[in-house]
Amino acid sequence: MERIIGIDLGTTNSCVAIVEGGVPKVISNKGGYKTTPSVVAITESSRRLVGQMAKRQAITNARHTVFASKRLIGRKWSSPEVRHCLETSPYEIIQGPHEDVRIKLRDKEYSLPEISSIILQEMKLIAQEYLGEEPLKAVVTVPAYFNDAQRNATKDAGRIAGLDIVRIINEPTAAALAYGFGKDLDVTVAIYDLGGGTFDISILEIHDGVFDVLSTAGDTFLGGEDFDARIIEHLAYEFAREHRVDLRRDEMALQRLRDAAEKAKIELSNMTETEISLPFIFTRDSGEALHLQTTLTRAKFEELVIDLVQRTTKICQATLQESGLEIGDIDDVILVGGMTRMPRIQEAVREHFGKAPSKNVHPDEAVALGAAVQGAALSEGANDVVLLDVTPHSLGIMVHGGGFEVLIESNSTIPTSHSHIFTTVRDNQTSVKIVVFQGESSKAMENEMLGEFVLSGLRSAPAGVVEVEVTFEISADGIVSVQAKDLETGKEQSITVTATSGLTEEEIKNMIEENQDYLVELKKGEQVEARRATIRKTIREIEKLIGQAESGDAGSTDILDQLRTNATKAVEEARQSLEQIDMAKLVATEESLQRALQSFKAMAQRT
Repeated sequence: MERIIGIDLGTTNSCVAIVEGGVPKVISNKGGYKTTPSVVAITESSRRLVGQMAKRQAITNARHTVFASKRLIGRKWSSPEVRHCLETSPYEIIQGPHEDVRIKLRDKEYSLPEISSIILQEMKLIAQEYLGEEPLKAVVTVPAYFNDAQRNATKDAGRIAGLDIVRIINEPTAAALAYGFGKDLDVTVAIYDLGGGTFDISILEIHDGVFDVLSTAGDTFLGGEDFDARIIEHLAYEFAREHRVDLRRDEMALQRLRDAAEKAKIELSNMTETEISLPFIFTRDSGEALHLQTTLTRAKFEELVIDLVQRTTKICQATLQESGLEIGDIDDVILVGGMTRMPRIQEAVREHFGKAPSKNVHPDEAVALGAAVQGAALSEGANDVVLLDVTPHSLGIMVHGGGFEVLIESNSTIPTSHSHIFTTVRDNQTSVKIVVFQGESSKAMENEMLGEFVLSGLRSAPAGVVEVEVTFEISADGIVSVQAKDLETGKEQSITVTATSGLTEEEIKNMIEENQDYLVELKKGEQVEARRATIRKTIREIEKLIGQAESGDAGSTDILDQLRTNATKAVEEARQSLEQIDMAKLVATEESLQRALQSFKAMAQRT
């Protein structure tokens, strides 16, 4: 039975989990941490860093360290979210060849799926280290309000990482699976998910192992990054007012502000005030060093972000109305995402839903655990967990005049299908173009275009006579299929909508090959480092024996002196060889050291 791992590909942190013995479990990384920063960096020597190692060097390598990339994945270059990131990100964001977004690190351009694939690959390696075998399949979570392009870009990231993403599920739905797994529940719950970059709210009914999503909504550009930004703006404004210097124009200073803001935000969840101290934050041309030293209170922080908190509760209200329920119908409110540790968030949820939120799930681990539960169900063919999710956005086609005709409403349970009959709008019209859109605007072009195709060969007739039936289908995986059929002749045309992530198939294949080359180099590097560690250990053993011989009572003999000289020479040569990356030379060095060590040990025992 092939294992299917669960991955929470987060904006700030990512997490990987698996079900063992019927119990979902988060797998810790090499550092012993259950979450890994979703940060990627390229060093001056072109070395790739991921996770904590990348985050640690962000201040000194801000231009080439990527964080919060999930906020950009699947977006078009012209989107307002991309414009915002252009103004606030220290790394270079550029336009891709397909109206997509790319990030330039050193001398290479990276697509957003490629950046995400590096993080997914790290999750895969963490799981592989634990399982002792390479996992090839995964369930990956995305924000519930991600559109088709963002979901498809995430699938492409999985392909590049060498993972078959067998199912993409919504983050709040995954959290609900973690909450209800293995329990005999009959409840209606609200999942309030506020993470590093996105916000989602989902209303679900859980009964006899069936997880039925009633409604979902969110904001894919509202999260912890925005709360951090308010602190950064506040600190920068106060500093500029005092010193007439805008710290946001200095990459290193801005990254120090970012780190300080994140730390202050976290501390204010447990304290009423925190000290922010950034010595030598800026040096004037005259050589004068400027320091930032201030106190931020919880009350001031809450004042800075109150509108962000209110945005989440407004979305909660709209989602509850969409579900057809009243607040009194909600049995439990589950908090997910690191930002829900903020006391003001918890208060806002309590005020809105009229009850204290549940603390029965871990805010950082629940999503990955739920993905693992779904993965185990798919792997084992289990039917004790049934997930009925919904499509977050309306689907339809452009009609005459540029309007948007909805065929499948948002929050429709999937899989589903719906048909509608349209007629020709011009006399003797022999073909119709079907343009598929996703979104909530009544104007088609204000929504996201997913694809288009032409049904030709219609019979010539006056306008309004020829009838064309258009059918939309959405699978459980969220794949959209559209079919157009001439009802009189039976002639039909169809497409399976696979929204582009901004990458061609050739680009994806090239990235997969590059990724495989990287893994080979990574493995080689691990083997080289392991060999170096063995050499260092042998050097320490020889030096210890030399020290014992020099301080011992054995005296001096020509043979012992010669062995000591040979061992000392072998150690010196080994130290010079430690920086070699040629495995054959390292092996030869180790063998030479071992000979010297064994000879020395044998003589020491005789004397």
